[in-house]
Amino acid sequence: MIHRLFPRPFLSLTVFLLWTVITNAAPPGLLLLGALLAIVVPRLTRPFWPDPPRLVRPGQALRFLGVFALDIVTANWRVARQVIGPLHRLSPAFVEVPLELRDPFVATLLASVVSLTPGTLSIDVDRQRWILLIHALDAPDPQALVREIKARYESPLKEIFAC
Repeated sequence: MIHRLFPRPFLSLTVFLLWTVITNAAPPGLLLLGALLAIVVPRLTRPFWPDPPRLVRPGQALRFLGVFALDIVTANWRVARQVIGPLHRLSPAFVEVPLELRDPFVATLLASVVSLTPGTLSIDVDRQRWILLIHALDAPDPQALVREIKARYESPLKEIFAC
């Protein structure tokens, strides 16, 4: 019953909270309208949402989040040093990462992880050739970057979602 009413609970909560913030008021009528929008919007947009793959290893997912959080912190420091230091030492590059993943949702998740890590930005996920194109702020050895992305992010995601 709950899943039919709220097919995307996080989206419903987000719509309701955004509605409350945007209206900047909390009379019962506006809250009721916000609740109605929180039910209707996810149901109307349901055909556009891909079904995510089943999470197979939640423990591995927690470990992955820890590694990812640590990578964000260390990459922030590294990028700050690079930007403050002499710019001629940077080796920006576009790098193609061949993907072993074949699930569009997980490939998009990998692209998001790469983009959220400072110093790298996902440009495209080519689903015909299964290649992730990224731009790196400093990649003196592009193949080392490919190996790092595959080892730190792609392999754990393959295990987490069994794909």
